[in-house]
Order: sequence, then C-alpha cells, then structure tokens
Amino acid sequence: MKLGLFTMPLHPPGSDPAKTFDDDLEQLVTLDNLGYQEAWIGEHFTTVWENIPAPDLFIAKALPMTKNIILGTGVTCMPNHNPFMIAHRIAQLDNMAKGRFHWGVGSGGFPGDFTVFGYDMATGEHRTMAREAVELIIKLWNDPKPGKYESKWWSFNVPEPVDEFGLRFHLKPYTKPHPPIGVAGVSEKSDTLVLAGERGWIPLSINFVPERILLSHWKSIEQGAAKAGRKPDRSRWRIAREVYIADTTKEARKEAINGILGRDFNQYFLPLSRHLKVMNLYKHDVNMPDSDVTVEWLVDNIFIVGSPDDVAQKIRKLHHDVGGFGVLLAMGHEWQPKKKWTHYMELLAKEVLPKLSDLK
Repeated sequence: MKLGLFTMPLHPPGSDPAKTFDDDLEQLVTLDNLGYQEAWIGEHFTTVWENIPAPDLFIAKALPMTKNIILGTGVTCMPNHNPFMIAHRIAQLDNMAKGRFHWGVGSGGFPGDFTVFGYDMATGEHRTMAREAVELIIKLWNDPKPGKYESKWWSFNVPEPVDEFGLRFHLKPYTKPHPPIGVAGVSEKSDTLVLAGERGWIPLSINFVPERILLSHWKSIEQGAAKAGRKPDRSRWRIAREVYIADTTKEARKEAINGILGRDFNQYFLPLSRHLKVMNLYKHDVNMPDSDVTVEWLVDNIFIVGSPDDVAQKIRKLHHDVGGFGVLLAMGHEWQPKKKWTHYMELLAKEVLPKLSDLK
C-alpha cells in the first residue's frame, strides 16, 4: 500500500488566498520529504472554502519545490473548459513535470460552477460533455487533423499547418501517449468509475462514503473493465479517507472532533450536504435520520482516527472489507496546530505504513 493526499483544499471564508496557497504548498513539500507518493489538487470556481480555481497553476509552482511526489489535478472539471485550450494547458504542464503528473478529469459536481457555465445537472449533460471532451483531447494529442471541431458545447478550428514557418497545432504531452488519467467517483454505482474500468484509467473513491458505496464503486470498475475486455487492477484503486492520528486514540478523537477536521465538517461539508440533499452518501443505512450524521458519528464510523496501532487496524479492516486497494489518500485540511498535523502525517508514513507492508 502507498500513501497520498487529496486536497480540495479547505479554507474558511475570510482566509487570505495568498497565504493559504503558500500554506498548501508547504504541505506538499513536507509530504514529499516524508515519501508520500502523490497529491491531487481540486478545482472550484464558486466556493470560498475550496479556493483553488486553477490547480494546474498551483501544480506548476509546486513542481520545482518538490522532488518526487506526483502531482495531479483532482480534477480538471471538463465542463469548465474549452477542450482546445485545456489540451494545451495540460500538455504544457506534463512537459514541465516531465512525467511527474497525473491528469484527473471529471464532469464536476459543484452547483455554482454549473450555473456559471450553463449546465443543468438534472439532464446529465455535464457527464456527456466531459467524456466527449476528454476523448477529443486525446484525439488532438494523437492526430490533430485540421478542420472544424464542433459540438453542443464547443466550436473551434484547427488550422492547416504551414510547415515552412512551423505554424501548426504542436504541443503534445511529455508522457506518451498521454499522462495517466484518473477519475473520481462519489455516488453509488458510479458511472464515472464504469468509464475508469472501461478505459483503464486510475479510479478514485471520495473521502466520506461508507463501505457499501465503496463496494459498488469496485463493481462499477469491474463492469467497465468487462465491457472492454480488461482485467481491473486493485493496486490502481485510490480510496480517499479522512484520517487523523495522535499518540493515543483518545487524544486523536478529541482533536479530530474539536479541531480543524471537525470545524470543516460542522461549518461546511455537513451543512452543504444537507442543502444539496445528499446526506445518504454518508450512511451505512439510508434509513438512518440525517440528524444522526454528526462529526462524532463520522469519526467513529467512517473516518480513520486513532493511535498509530488503531489506525493501522482500521486501514487493514477497510482493505479487507472492500477487497483491496492500492493507495490511501489522506484528505487535506489546514494544518492547525501545525506541530500536531505534521506529527500525524509523520506517524502515518513512518509508523502506520510499515505495519501494512503486506497489503497488496
């Protein structure tokens, strides 16, 4: 098993963006030094809490500050972008990263962003757009034939090349044929993860869903793989989880509930989930009242919180219950107090991970 980070990021209203960007970059440097394999950075345009609208720019700055950690968009929300433009930006970023880059793609899920770009979530057209856009970008990278490319969502022209002056569509990824592509699944029986299985892309499962939904995620991956005659590889499956470790489980639970993790769920995730009417995503039993889904309940039933020994046991149980996965993605939060959060990340890498060395 390997370790990584998935960060939205999360910063409360009133935060200074310049400072939060620097703080989040410092986290990546620390994780790189601790040997974490990868970090995925989110993209949002209309939420103050999740304040990075351009993860590619953030990654570009992080690359020279780090040495080994693989950086990924988590995700590039395709309905927010013209395929011609994003094909160039991602190809440039992959060249700058010299392969130390994963391209996370998705259809988005934030209502405000859909409003900005005119998508109706109820129709599912954002999913169709995202799939077609990614396929088109791969086509442009492989064979950028001149002509007009047009759909319901975009219209652009690839000009005829003039080789005498080097005038042509020219930028292709450093990684051949393209950087590894990852997609994130949230809902039960995720269609997005069916696509991951079908195309052999990296599947990621989001941080707060219970095991019943995780089991459906793997079935979706298997379903897609079967359609394409592929054999899915569990070692490629990333599962994101809320994790917090202290020297004792009592201490870890108290700090998780009363600290930054608790703040982010009490002030943002849980109120937003109630507003969007998606509280069933958290539940083992959908008949459970929404009011019973509290931070305390999540810490005891979904999150991975405790001493190094207890956290190792919980990760091992999760690995067993879902049938195996390859990378645990700890969720990003503000590291406050910094000393305790850095200590948690060190414990996860240096004490917990060695206890799980037999897991494949």
